[in-house]
Parts: sequence; structure tokens; C-alpha cells
Amino acid sequence: WLTSDNMHHQWLLLAACFWVIFMFMVASKFITLTFKDPDGYGAKQEPLILTAVTKVEEVHVPEEKHWPEEFQPTGKAFSGNLIRQPLVHMERLELLRNVCRDTALRDLSHTTVSKFVLDRIFVCDKHKILFCQTPKVGNTQWKKVLIVLNGAFSSIEEIPENIVHDHEKNGLPRLSSFSDSEIKKRLNLYFKFFIVRDPFERLISAFKDKFVHNPRFEPWYRHEIAPSIIRKYRKNRTETKGLQFEDFVRYLGDPNHRWLDVQFGDHIIHWVTYVELCAPCEITYSVIGHHETLEDDAPYILKAAGIDHLVSYPTIPPGITVYNRTKVERYFSGISKRDIRRLYARFEGDFKLFGYREPDFLLN
Repeated sequence: WLTSDNMHHQWLLLAACFWVIFMFMVASKFITLTFKDPDGYGAKQEPLILTAVTKVEEVHVPEEKHWPEEFQPTGKAFSGNLIRQPLVHMERLELLRNVCRDTALRDLSHTTVSKFVLDRIFVCDKHKILFCQTPKVGNTQWKKVLIVLNGAFSSIEEIPENIVHDHEKNGLPRLSSFSDSEIKKRLNLYFKFFIVRDPFERLISAFKDKFVHNPRFEPWYRHEIAPSIIRKYRKNRTETKGLQFEDFVRYLGDPNHRWLDVQFGDHIIHWVTYVELCAPCEITYSVIGHHETLEDDAPYILKAAGIDHLVSYPTIPPGITVYNRTKVERYFSGISKRDIRRLYARFEGDFKLFGYREPDFLLN
């Protein structure tokens, strides 16, 4: 009986020792993670290797998702919303893949990777980055980031505004300027991203910028494109005022809009769909940023691309990225439901691919 009692005490003592050792290891790991040097996150990471595809059936969905150690929410490396960033971006890519597989939306979600698409993609070979331009979504600032990375200027502040969109002087080559084999290599190996925004709010921004404010250096929008849309789509021909948003909506929602698009050439990039611009179901992008969450997405993209220690995204003015529901409803308040539905039918792919909700005023 005494022997049995002694063995019982020995086992209890041994268990207690293991418990103390285990708690010490947990405490040590906690201290290590909590006080980890945040500067260690500045090291450049290899770009994610993703494969470009031409058919939805070829989209590769990995069974397991592995993220670089620097994207794990430990210690001070991430704060606030940045802790959730890897999950948010994984969910966006998962949604994109699922919608790309939807055969009912195939005509709205798929496009050919043509020269038109390749012309929209800017290249930074030094850091293995491809950026697809989606106008009216804050792309000027991203182009400045790439201009600095390519070495044309040493800082964003030094870049003259008239140089940013001058592709002969800004040092930003387009993907279309490379041979087929070089294009394929870059699509397979480089970090690729683009930014989206609520599709209807983007159209309002394009209309205001190109037809209302109409910069002096782009007179063709007001003097050539606007009259062509008015002649074709204005109901009241006696109306003499300039292009109205209603005219613009009718043009965009017309199933036969392409005959005017051909006439307008590359100027249509400010209002064509994200699908037509960037071929998101054909090219496997690493990250898709949203204009509405750019304050969080911009630093995440820089870190994911391994360039956050080299350049910062320009300061974002307060409130500029917030979705303005009142403004959108006001612009569409005088538009017929028929015209709005036709417009939505054209941009439905953009709404579904990137998780934007169908407008309430379209449902009422």
C-alpha cells in the first residue's frame, strides 16, 4: 500500500513539473511575439508566384493557404484593421474565383487578354510588379509609386503632375511593349494588383471629371465625345445644354454601345468595366484593393509586394474614399428604371466579381 501511495505522489510531482515547463514555454513565446522588433518586417519578400490563365476551368485554387510569416498578426507588426487584412484579401480573391466560375455571368466576367488589356498594365521590372490601371479609382497615386520604384524620380513629391500620365517621360513601360514570351513570364511570376470602386460611383466620377469639369488638356471629351452621345441618346432634341448624366447612362446601357466606343478609342477607359480593363478572370491577380478601404489596403499592398520599406502611398485626404450613397442616389434620381437596369446589366459583372451590392434604388 505504501509503495502504491509513493508512486501516486511521484506521478503527481512529474505532472506538475511538466505543467510548469509548459507554462514557461508559453510565457516565453508570448514575450518573444509581443516585443518582436517591428523593423524586422521591412525585409523584402519574394513575390507571390501566381499563374495567368485563359479559361475559367484552369483557375487553380490551392487546397491550403500559406501566407508569409510577416503577414501573421503578431506583436506590433499590425494594428487595428491591418490585423484582418490577409483574411479580407483572401476572401476577395475567393469571391472572384467563384464568380469567374459562374457560367451565367461568363459573358460579363470574361474577356480576351488583348492589347487593350496589356496597354492598361504598367510594369516595374526592378521589383517584379504589375499594376493594372482602372481610371477614376485613385490610380494617379499608384502610378507615382511605380515611377519612384522604377527610378525616374527619387520621391513622389518630386514628380511633376504633367509627367505622371506622359508615358514617354514617366519611365513606366506598359506590358504590351514586351514580346509574347516576356509578357507570359511577367504574368506568371510578378506581383499583380489593381484597385476597384463601387461601379456606379466610379461612373459618376468619370462623368464629372471628363464632361463637367473637363480639364483644358482634354478638350475632346466636351467637344467631340459629348456631342456624339447627345446626338444618339438625347430624347429632347431641342435641349441645347451640354451632356447630361441621363444621356451618359443611356449610352453606357445601350447593348449597341460598341459602335461609339470604337469611334472614341482609348478614351473609353474612364468608364468601361473592370473586366474589360484588367481581365480579372484571365489573369490571376495577387491583390485586389478597394477604394473604399484604401487607407488599409494601400499599406497592405506595399507590404505584400515587399516595397513598404522603399516608398509610401501618398497621404489620403480625410473622407475622400468613403462611399457617398447620397450622391449616387441624387445622380440617379432622375433616371428611368429602364435605363438604370440596362446600365446595371452591363456592369453586373463588376458588381458581382468584387462584392458590391446591387443599388437599393434599383430594387425599389
